[in-house]
Amino acid sequence: MEIAEILIPEGVLPHLKVTSKKQALQELSRRAADVTGLGQREIFDVLLERERLGTTGMGEGIAIPHGKLPSLDRLHGIFARADRAVDFDAIDDKPVDIIFLLLAPESAGADHLKALARVSRLLRDKGTCDKIRGADSVDAIYALLTEATASNAA
Repeated sequence: MEIAEILIPEGVLPHLKVTSKKQALQELSRRAADVTGLGQREIFDVLLERERLGTTGMGEGIAIPHGKLPSLDRLHGIFARADRAVDFDAIDDKPVDIIFLLLAPESAGADHLKALARVSRLLRDKGTCDKIRGADSVDAIYALLTEATASNAA
């Protein structure tokens, strides 16, 4: 599973201007609705439901909110870098500025888990995250996200 299979340049938000976790999830849901054609509220509700089970803030300023929707036909990713880190109830209590939203069809099973693992591996790489934090454009961030996984696979 490559990041380029689930993320398109239109799904990259290089300057997310939010002040809370809820606001971040709302903005990500809005962009995901544009990319997937699903309703923003439907996406937001699935994300909130997942966050109630436990935070998707994995530490070191990174969160991977995710959820499954029956009306999706394939995996979709949305990436955002917040201009200012927000409290995301992360496991290390540090604020989050890198967010990768992953949406999967309800039937995705193993593919959903593979995609989560791929995104997690990518974002655990401090060098990659430092480059993402220093990048300013959609194209630069998209290239970092997709090239990093292609080179990790080699």
